[in-house]
Amino acid sequence: MAPVNEGIPQAGGSAAAHITAVTSADGSSPACGSGFLQLDVAEAPVGGKADWLTRRLRQAIADGRLTVGSRLPATRVLAAELRVSRGVVTEAYRRLTEDGQVEGRRRSGTVVVAAPAVAAGSVPSRGPALLQRAAPGALFAGEPGADVFDALRTAPARVDFTPGQPDLAAFPRAAWLRAERSVLAELSPEHLGYGDPRGAMPLRRAVARWLAHSRGILVQPAEVLIVAGTAQALTLLPPVLRADGIDRVAVEDPGSLGTRQHLRNGALATPPVPVDEAGVRVDALRATGARAVLLTPAHQFPTGVVTCGERRRELLRWTEDGGLVLEDDYDAEHRYDRPPTPALRALVADRVCYLGSVSKLLAPALRIGWMVPPPHYREALIDAKRFTDLGNAALPQLVLARLMESGELERHLRMLRGRHRRRRDAMLGAVAEHLPGAVVHGAAAGLHLTVTYAADVPDTELAAAALDRGVKCQPLSWHRLRPGRPGLVLGYAATPPGVIADGLTTIGEALRELA
Repeated sequence: MAPVNEGIPQAGGSAAAHITAVTSADGSSPACGSGFLQLDVAEAPVGGKADWLTRRLRQAIADGRLTVGSRLPATRVLAAELRVSRGVVTEAYRRLTEDGQVEGRRRSGTVVVAAPAVAAGSVPSRGPALLQRAAPGALFAGEPGADVFDALRTAPARVDFTPGQPDLAAFPRAAWLRAERSVLAELSPEHLGYGDPRGAMPLRRAVARWLAHSRGILVQPAEVLIVAGTAQALTLLPPVLRADGIDRVAVEDPGSLGTRQHLRNGALATPPVPVDEAGVRVDALRATGARAVLLTPAHQFPTGVVTCGERRRELLRWTEDGGLVLEDDYDAEHRYDRPPTPALRALVADRVCYLGSVSKLLAPALRIGWMVPPPHYREALIDAKRFTDLGNAALPQLVLARLMESGELERHLRMLRGRHRRRRDAMLGAVAEHLPGAVVHGAAAGLHLTVTYAADVPDTELAAAALDRGVKCQPLSWHRLRPGRPGLVLGYAATPPGVIADGLTTIGEALRELA
């Protein structure tokens, strides 16, 4: 059982429990109190008090009444206020602990440690008020614009299934802080000046070793270029490609809308190439006449397909004819039910530009990624990086290098795999229960599932209806250039299992109403 803060129950508790603040030894008060949770145990069904209390606490965490860092009342205190057995409260706290939303701390009691992302100043709820704030109908109407991801990110929601987000609550803060202190203690003054635009040498060495043991890519540190995430790599590449006479980069269909937007922003055309169960169709790629293609071969976004051996051989023959592959290895480290798939860059060096980052390993906010470009593009890309920002900030690079070299990043990845697998399993179970007949794609690896369904309901309408009910997700059609079966792209890594079940319940209800 998680340790709890044992306060003194207040006398004269009522059925409508106003959770009374408990003063700690240092005179401070917990962040939760009678103004937050006005729980009425009369709402609980017979025999279901623990379920009821768990739901209410989850709602309070999701809508911001219980923020990260808030301390929950002691089990004895809350049980006395509600006039229920202490076991009811203990069970509710246990479920929230398993979800990763609270944790027991020896001297601080039970504390909220994770909550769904909600726009500042908003209190999401069901019904017309949320519709007016988030305008889900407008958000999903027409072709998605350049700012569509910003608009969706800031839309309030109690459940966030945005794909591509790792479990940010699991960020290794203590390990990062230790590494940062160690780096600062050893840092010489010259390291605080302008650095190498290619990136700090310790990080380039660490990335080269990481790629060798995790992706089978043998490179020298001099071949690695540190960038501000894959997004910056896709900004640096277009002028370099255009200077080489490449004005079109073929893209997978379905494939990442965000990637396509970056390429188009660089004045590159993006002809679509269909993806089937074996990966990108190389015959269709040849038919486009494009000299370059952007691929996600280890875990295709959004379908989760792994490019098979025969397709890889076809791709290699296409590169021998002068083709260039931009390999976006965005989440290949996250796998659960299949062995690792080698990167294309491990098979051919001269015609593959490899892109990777720590956005799915640690946090997108770090803005650290890397490129391993073909030799004939290396100097042009270094110049592009130099004239863009003179290089990434040095201190985060050195801290990340220390995490990689010490084994902390590998330990963190092993922990994440177990955590993400449990959440993946929770989503698979919830889809089976609440979306019967739906087809799940890409469950063996990654941070998201794609779910397609047979109902004659446009996926943009379903996504809008889900957001109206407080559940955020992306319609599959956003990531298509040609018509196809409707579906949703659902991220699970950042969402606790209990919240996942709640979100899929809502999506199932919305689909049934629309159908």
